Amino acid sequence: MIYIHIPFCKQKCSYCNFHFSTSLQSKDEVLSAIKKEIFLRKDELQNKTLQSLYFGGGTPSILSGDEINSIVDEALKYYSFAKDIEVTLEANPDDLDKNFLRDLSRSPVNRLSIGTQSFFDEDLKLMNRAHNASEAEGSIKRAQDFGFENLSIDLIYGSPTSNLEIWKENLNKTIALEVPHISSYALTVEPKTALNDWILKGKVSKPKEEEQNKEFYYLSDFLKDNGFDHYEVSNFAKPGFYSRHNSAYWKYKEYLGIGPSAHSYNGSDIRSWNVANNQIYIKKLNSNTLAKETEILSQEDQFNEMIMIGLRTIWGVDLNSMKTKFSDEILQKFQNEIKQKIADGILIIENSHLKIPEKHWFMADGVASDLFLV
Repeated sequence: MIYIHIPFCKQKCSYCNFHFSTSLQSKDEVLSAIKKEIFLRKDELQNKTLQSLYFGGGTPSILSGDEINSIVDEALKYYSFAKDIEVTLEANPDDLDKNFLRDLSRSPVNRLSIGTQSFFDEDLKLMNRAHNASEAEGSIKRAQDFGFENLSIDLIYGSPTSNLEIWKENLNKTIALEVPHISSYALTVEPKTALNDWILKGKVSKPKEEEQNKEFYYLSDFLKDNGFDHYEVSNFAKPGFYSRHNSAYWKYKEYLGIGPSAHSYNGSDIRSWNVANNQIYIKKLNSNTLAKETEILSQEDQFNEMIMIGLRTIWGVDLNSMKTKFSDEILQKFQNEIKQKIADGILIIENSHLKIPEKHWFMADGVASDLFLV
């Protein structure tokens, strides 16, 4: 599978620390460099039949339909597409007008991940989103009118401008709109963001973990009652609508990341990442040089990643796979670490898979980090 990072946005969300630029001046050069990188790295994936192609960002919907198709066409020069390939485009509601959706409906894109975040204007203003509540709802309905059934929306809970009652209304609206996949995250305060600055200056109150905890478990119970599977800590889907792309990440499959700041993984012990700087990325690719760094993952690194990722999912960590992958020394230490957590009910073993019971999923990252090898 291939991930394409489009590093441009109309404006900066107050909570975001991803790599992107609000200037489109270098867009054409970046897109040319992305195509060059696809060519230069065409032999890295062992499987030449793509199951998933994912446009992330940034804001990929800032591109035109022709620009998206030109990148797809470049990938098709070196890879074949599975008959049922999942081609996802992350999109902001304000970009999804009729003309753009018409173009997308004629393209290979068959799944939209819409950055809704909330159906309430007060939340959206705090987040400095480019859309309003009316556009949030309207974009979903328009996408459905143009035949996009495989839709995912992002929702953020635990905002200082929200509360449990508002959160319930957000979820009721989502169900009414018949969206089959939801990715939902607690509002987090990252360094070097506007939100962090506002909190430090006392302009905005800090999100309360206790409230986020309540809203997370309400979210989980409510969506399960409405036919969704809670298949990863932050992801919910109706049967048949799991994100194939993200599920591959969580199952340690190989993937190729193209574009500034994109990451790649060979499915075993090599990880690489591109420079998070558009101009350096362009310059490198113009000289037929890859703009990436590579690391060989140690046994400890591989162990920690398997624990971190696996314990966030319904699939858990495959203990049989761990026995074939890691040394007896690592496995013995691991067995010692999990004993007390199993006794306390924080971890369970089902069908040779180590899992966190769903009632403890809100603290999944903390449980996993306790098991890390250092």
